[in-house]
Amino acid sequence: MRAVLIANEIDADPGLVGRSLRARGFSFTEFIRERHDEWPSLDGFDLVVAMGSGWSTYWDHVAEPIAAEQRLLAEAIRRGIGVLGICFGAQQLSTVLGGEVSAAPTHEIGWHQVFPAVEGGKNAPSSLTSGPWMQWHYDRFSVPSGATVVAESPVGPQAMVCGRTLGLQFHPEATESIVRLWTEGDGVEELATTGLSQVVILADTEKHLADAAARCDDVVAWFLSDIAQMHKS
Repeated sequence: MRAVLIANEIDADPGLVGRSLRARGFSFTEFIRERHDEWPSLDGFDLVVAMGSGWSTYWDHVAEPIAAEQRLLAEAIRRGIGVLGICFGAQQLSTVLGGEVSAAPTHEIGWHQVFPAVEGGKNAPSSLTSGPWMQWHYDRFSVPSGATVVAESPVGPQAMVCGRTLGLQFHPEATESIVRLWTEGDGVEELATTGLSQVVILADTEKHLADAAARCDDVVAWFLSDIAQMHKS
């Protein structure tokens, strides 16, 4: 089975999500946002995974690749292809479905607990909310008409389901190497600005990673069977 992986050039590692999907027979074709004019059609693809990004959906200077991704997601939905959106990818998915993206009242960076939504939480596996997830975002998405929130935090929605799509604000894919990459380079200044510590985030990653990996695999299995409605390979 073939999956599209939409990602930025410097951050195209699907991490734990990729491991779970590959274990179920998926291979990935990268659709790099900066090279959106090279993307092929969705013919022959079974799944779309839209990863996080350092961008915001409302940034004018990257409006062209953002719009190209939104058109691709809309086409996937029209074709009935399952879509998993992560962080920025979930925000793009919300926009395509009629929601909005705006600056969150506060950032969520590091490992944060998410909670079952009052109405929709009963429809999600306990693994979605039984432990903290890695987060790194300054924006949040609204819930489009017809979508169901299944997990949330004080900042906003954390997981929504609509048809064959699942949008996750948190980062289930995060591995130690991914988190380390985010906390280096530009991440050093971000952490300094927000008063957070690379040492603490990496220590928390070591503490939570094994459990998060098992929960990620369970969430991927739920997405494939109950949301994307794909047969197990």
